Amino acid sequence: MSIKKVGRKEREGIVVSDKMQKTIVVKIMMITHHRAYGKVMKRYNKFKVHDENNTAKIGDKVRIIETRPLSKDKRWRLAEVIK
Repeated sequence: MSIKKVGRKEREGIVVSDKMQKTIVVKIMMITHHRAYGKVMKRYNKFKVHDENNTAKIGDKVRIIETRPLSKDKRWRLAEVIK
């Protein structure tokens, strides 16, 4: 399944929850610098991702792609399971 459109954001992360139907929660890590002190910090975001066939399981590494709003919280779709 190769969903690719121009201008859409892509992220890679780890699945932390697959308890919902057709939805997974993916944790994304970002490395940023503190504005005042310059210290390197790890920041995490969680995204609700649409998984049509329930293919991803907890612990899988996945690639997600931005899409139109699918529900109140879902703005991302599963592109592929990297493992």
